[in-house]
Amino acid sequence: MTVSKDPQVVPIAQPDNEEYQGLVRRQLELLGENPDRHGLQRTPSRVAKSMHWLTQGYRDSVEGIMRNAIFEEAHDNMILVRDIEIYSMCEHHMLPFFGKAHVAYLPDGKVVGLSKIARVVDVFARRLQLQERLTDQVADAVMNVLAPRGVGVVIEAFHLCMMMRGVQKQHSKTVTSALRGCFLDGSTRDEFLRLAHGGPTSD
Repeated sequence: MTVSKDPQVVPIAQPDNEEYQGLVRRQLELLGENPDRHGLQRTPSRVAKSMHWLTQGYRDSVEGIMRNAIFEEAHDNMILVRDIEIYSMCEHHMLPFFGKAHVAYLPDGKVVGLSKIARVVDVFARRLQLQERLTDQVADAVMNVLAPRGVGVVIEAFHLCMMMRGVQKQHSKTVTSALRGCFLDGSTRDEFLRLAHGGPTSD
């Protein structure tokens, strides 16, 4: 199975793009800064390179990452990769949010290399994002490419747009989940959520 064309994928300027650097320079001026002062002279170039890196997910392919790492295997139990570090940027304020993702699936005759799960998370995290969308995109990508019996994703993250501005709540954590296939069933869902949050698998 293949992943449908991602509407989020758009052309991204190269890090040496003069137009982008000019926009950064103008932003500095609008903030009341002097872009020609010593500490800011190379800031447009640095910001362009930084943004190119932070949005590399637009240029990555889930299929390309997973294609050569899917193996036939008669394994019937849940596979969970916990505590995958995520770093992304809120599309509303372009401020970072960061935390951890927990991704699990129940295989149906095929498994994927464990590191590829973390790389799939990065494909979607390295974009301008909403945490809710990010959670769904990871679940759908694993479901579509690997075709397991089910997928579960939980993401826990702190948002600087809540911590540095607005309500300024320093310890508020946002938790989102996405369940697909058999993970919608009560027992499988409960097992996944216990494992994802570090709890025991039985009472």
